[in-house]
Amino acid sequence: MTVTFYKWTIDRYHDAIDAGLFDEEAVELLQGELVIMPPEREAHACYSSDAAEYLRQLLGNRASIRETKPVTFPHNSEPVPDIAIVKPPLRAYLHHHPYPADIFWLIEYSHTTGVTQLKWWNK
Repeated sequence: MTVTFYKWTIDRYHDAIDAGLFDEEAVELLQGELVIMPPEREAHACYSSDAAEYLRQLLGNRASIRETKPVTFPHNSEPVPDIAIVKPPLRAYLHHHPYPADIFWLIEYSHTTGVTQLKWWNK
């Protein structure tokens, strides 16, 4: 018997979110696979918030800063970086998350999930 793994599409992932399937867990979609994310600890939250605040002051209205919000990539991937520096205005993402062409820079602070995410980012 052959084992087959189910690969999620972004549309199915969004349907599952809308249905409340992941309300109890923080998950990310990486190349069609669901990754359960660990809880955010204090230092992580502090560094991320400090960096986002600094970037807002530095960049002003030249870019928009999104904190812990999804971005959409090809190959059924919707990671949630700690900070995404994207093209303004933020209202442009009312009906979809930023795509690669909208993104200037992504920042991810990681203590335990870095290996998983680095493997994905390098594919």
